[in-house]
Amino acid sequence: MEAILYLLRSAFDALLMILIVRFWLQWVKADFYNPLSQFIVKVSNPLVIPLRRIIPGLGGLDLATVLVAYIVATLKFVTLTALAGESLGLNLAFYIGVLVLVKQAGFLLFIIMIIMAVMSWVVQGYNPTLAIFHQLTEPFLNPIRRIIPNMGGLDLSMIVAFLIMNVINILLSGSLPYWSAL
Repeated sequence: MEAILYLLRSAFDALLMILIVRFWLQWVKADFYNPLSQFIVKVSNPLVIPLRRIIPGLGGLDLATVLVAYIVATLKFVTLTALAGESLGLNLAFYIGVLVLVKQAGFLLFIIMIIMAVMSWVVQGYNPTLAIFHQLTEPFLNPIRRIIPNMGGLDLSMIVAFLIMNVINILLSGSLPYWSAL
């Protein structure tokens, strides 16, 4: 049973990350001709395009992608708790769906920043993946960079962002008793 739970959790997480990145790419107006952007769009199109006909965007943001991501996050928690033999109310499932979506977005930001840090040590010159990651993280790191200046060539904004994200993660995890099942 644990193997099935692991595979389901991995599938839900992968789909959720693809949907979050799709929305995120549109939000930051990233380069959609980048190979990573093209992959994200092509993989998520079958889920998003049908809803996009019904749900219009708002201010350049794709609400259909947000709705699909929210549905996937809610289904993830409902499916995993049902397989664990527990039941929960509909209102709680919708609330937890929001928390799962926020937590997954934060985890994705964390992973992207870690990959950026490692790639900055290894990669020389232009790299299309690093360029997209840079575009994705700028809205989060720029406000920190305005407060904490560059210290002799060292960019401490990622460390401060990690600390802030960890505090938010602790607060979210404390508000949900079944968080470990996610």
